[in-house]
Amino acid sequence: FTAVKLSSLRRHLKIHSDEKRHVCHLCPKAFRTATLLHNHVNTHTGNKPHKCSECDTAFVTRGELSRHRRYKHTLEKPFKCTICEYSSVEASKMRRHVRSHTGERPYPCEQCSYASKDAYKLKRHMLTHTGEKRYECYVCQARFTQSGTMKIHMLQKHGENVPKHQCPHCSTLLSRKSDLGVHLRNLHSYMEEAVKCRDCDAAFHERYAFLQHRKTHRNEKRFKCAQCSCTCSQ
Repeated sequence: FTAVKLSSLRRHLKIHSDEKRHVCHLCPKAFRTATLLHNHVNTHTGNKPHKCSECDTAFVTRGELSRHRRYKHTLEKPFKCTICEYSSVEASKMRRHVRSHTGERPYPCEQCSYASKDAYKLKRHMLTHTGEKRYECYVCQARFTQSGTMKIHMLQKHGENVPKHQCPHCSTLLSRKSDLGVHLRNLHSYMEEAVKCRDCDAAFHERYAFLQHRKTHRNEKRFKCAQCSCTCSQ
């Protein structure tokens, strides 16, 4: 990161600091900057100062307003992938997409060999270690650690009340047609640039095939100690 102004550099350096000096007077949360605190307080008060000029919607932050305008009005997708034709409304989605090409998984679990391409999926994975079950079936009140597991339960146990949409390429069943569309785009669409496995020479033009292949490496212990017979998966 480089900046023209010293103040910009100081502001940027705060993202690398754990110090949170700006404390909310309405709850225990604290923030690195006064701007983040101000935005947070607005969520308590209901104040939404950033108003859309094309509709009646208003937002807490300028970034939320900018995303809204792109999604609902301008349909602009300024972030474009240099490897394929994918483009995105948000920079964060583009960073996640690029990892589907590189195979990078920068968010590793500290308790097992799982690693994720985004922080949200790692957070969801951690529920499998903590045992927390935040998803509840509205039919029988059974609880689950992940929303996907709950959806499978709904289809299998209460299928007569839930529409089924079968993926034509794998065994996945989905309750909504829109979910099937997302599934097909994310896992079964052809990628011009092949995704390469980081553990062997295999390469794939379909994400589903790549993920199935990755499972074959899951329990491998490829790293051998030079001093003893110990082997590790990481």
